[in-house]
Amino acid sequence: MSAQGLSAAFPVADMAAAVRFMTAVLGAEPTFVDGERWAQFDVAGGRLALAGTDREGDAASVMVKVADLEAALAPLREGGFTVGEPVEGPHEVRVRVSGPDGWAAVLYQPRR
Repeated sequence: MSAQGLSAAFPVADMAAAVRFMTAVLGAEPTFVDGERWAQFDVAGGRLALAGTDREGDAASVMVKVADLEAALAPLREGGFTVGEPVEGPHEVRVRVSGPDGWAAVLYQPRR
């Protein structure tokens, strides 16, 4: 498995306020907003995401885009990491994997 993309995802309670804040901080408009669910900014070759009502937990996480979700999860399960259940979103299927120190990675495969 190799990652096809990475982004930091930060949980937000008020999407509109968070989008306004990040637009001002980054000096760039979001590249994608899905209502209160999700927003993302693609700046300088990186991606920062704001996770609203559709998020995997209440802490920041790293989002890892993969081509084959089940293949990517197999070595994590074998390694003894806590792998959550798949969640089907309108654009992706994702699974939260708990890491050391309480942080998480969310692996996702876009819908075809």
